[in-house]
Amino acid sequence: MASIVKTPDGYRSYVYVRGMRATKTFRTQREARAWSSAREIELSRASEMHESDLHTVGEMCDRYALEISSKKRGERSEILRIAAFKREFPEMAALKLSDFDTPHLAHWRDARLQKVSVASVHRDINLLRNIFLVALKEWKWIKKNPFEGLKLPPKAAARTRRTSPWTEVKPILRWLGYRSGAAPKTKYQEVALAYMVALRSAMRAGEILSLGKGTLDLRRGVATVHHKTEYLTGRPRAVPLTRHAIRLLSVVAHREKCFTISSASLDALFRKAKKALLINDLHFHDARAEALTRLSRNIDVMTLAKISGHKDLKLLQEVYYRETAEDISTRLRRI
Repeated sequence: MASIVKTPDGYRSYVYVRGMRATKTFRTQREARAWSSAREIELSRASEMHESDLHTVGEMCDRYALEISSKKRGERSEILRIAAFKREFPEMAALKLSDFDTPHLAHWRDARLQKVSVASVHRDINLLRNIFLVALKEWKWIKKNPFEGLKLPPKAAARTRRTSPWTEVKPILRWLGYRSGAAPKTKYQEVALAYMVALRSAMRAGEILSLGKGTLDLRRGVATVHHKTEYLTGRPRAVPLTRHAIRLLSVVAHREKCFTISSASLDALFRKAKKALLINDLHFHDARAEALTRLSRNIDVMTLAKISGHKDLKLLQEVYYRETAEDISTRLRRI
């Protein structure tokens, strides 16, 4: 239904078809009537089309970034991944959702595997799969999920590397200038203390750097840390602390922020220490696996999962429990 109203600037046309509106101003009434008729036909056709015919893959990604990613702690990472997808695959992003199907994903997967690691591709897949799932179930923008039937690339074998306390931990701490029982005064010493806390608490680097007077309760032995799925659970994670972790954190627990160093600086200085000491293939995150492996000797798996924050026990076992068959055999022979 259309109506035309005389205005000081000319004639303004208003079109309303099945909940969709359009309006535009013209110099003459004749032009307004012609546009109204054409626009009514366009809106009528659009009202009969499915959402998948009206939106592109890029528009779907943009809406997800605005409505979903913006609520997550990992917002920046997801938005960068979405932007990279649109930049590197513009033709795919421009496709109507109704034209997008599994073969397009297979082409994208193979192209990505030529440039980045399998782990990076899996991270991209997890994000895109969730975008399509939200578009399917919540927005009703698509009729089926194109990820159904897509063959995923085999995951790389989980890391099994252990951390040596004598040939790696102690030299790194010495190089960083660590002083036991003393509050860190330099960035290097902060890295050393954070590394020790990771080895004794199984917390991630970001969780450790977020600690402060308001999130540490050493009397109760609990640290409160934010996590990437907090937007779903509605509450942060409470981490039970070992006595060693409590002792290490006691020298900085009174500060508003226990650590002043950023994640990027921590990573850079830790890499610098490794390079200077000729230590290869050691990651700061390996401290989390080392801590959980050591703790597993004394506590049950459910308690271990409570400490690590894992809901998937399979992930805990396959990725973070790194005791070898030889290590286990040695312990069994002592029983």
